[in-house]
Amino acid sequence: MSSTASKDKKRNEKQIKKAFARVAMHTWSDDLKGTDAWHVFKVMAEFVEGFERLNKIGPCVSIFGSARTQPGTRHYKLAEDIAFQLTKSGYGIISGGGVGIMEAANKGAQRAEGKSVGLNIMLPFEQKPNSYVDHDKLLNFKYFFVRKVMFIRYAQGFVVLPGGFGTLDELTEALTLIQTEKIAQFPIVLMDRSYWAGLLEWWKGTMLAEGNIDKSDFKLFHVVDTPDEAVAIINKFYKRYLLKPNF
Repeated sequence: MSSTASKDKKRNEKQIKKAFARVAMHTWSDDLKGTDAWHVFKVMAEFVEGFERLNKIGPCVSIFGSARTQPGTRHYKLAEDIAFQLTKSGYGIISGGGVGIMEAANKGAQRAEGKSVGLNIMLPFEQKPNSYVDHDKLLNFKYFFVRKVMFIRYAQGFVVLPGGFGTLDELTEALTLIQTEKIAQFPIVLMDRSYWAGLLEWWKGTMLAEGNIDKSDFKLFHVVDTPDEAVAIINKFYKRYLLKPNF
């Protein structure tokens, strides 16, 4: 190969590399950058409203579960009974403010004439506020992560009923924050052993076996079947303390 041909080949290779580099470089439009900046103020507004309104409600328990649970079903009744008993024990109830398990939790709190809080999330489907939330304790959120902060910051305990991805998200968020000591430990109760059995078996057989969690992490939560058991666990935990906000 002649010297000229060799130089041409190298020059072509450089041009090809530059072309690929230009293709690989992605840039944001100015419009998107401007939108992100305004999101900061919207997020701040949700935090401020949440902190100011929830700071006054006193000790509460957050109850989680599926929005798809229908009235009259076993899990709906279970959530209502748990909320009723917890309210009679002196706790307010925090739910996601929507239908299903959330509605059942607020219904139980209202039936016991206690505080019934709803942290509603604005979604294109499924989620709308239920009628059992106290009118002055309904908050509407656009951002899931802000809403999760409120669930945890103002709760003295979690009761987790059968649900889907959202329920798992809320459960693992609480477990992670306690595990990493970002918040103080508080009671986490999973309702219905048969529903959670498969997940717990995977945690033990795979996550624990691979060394991704520790055996002691299983002490962070309880698994029960009845409202009496759930309420007893939470009451026993707080017998040693004067109740106060979890922050």
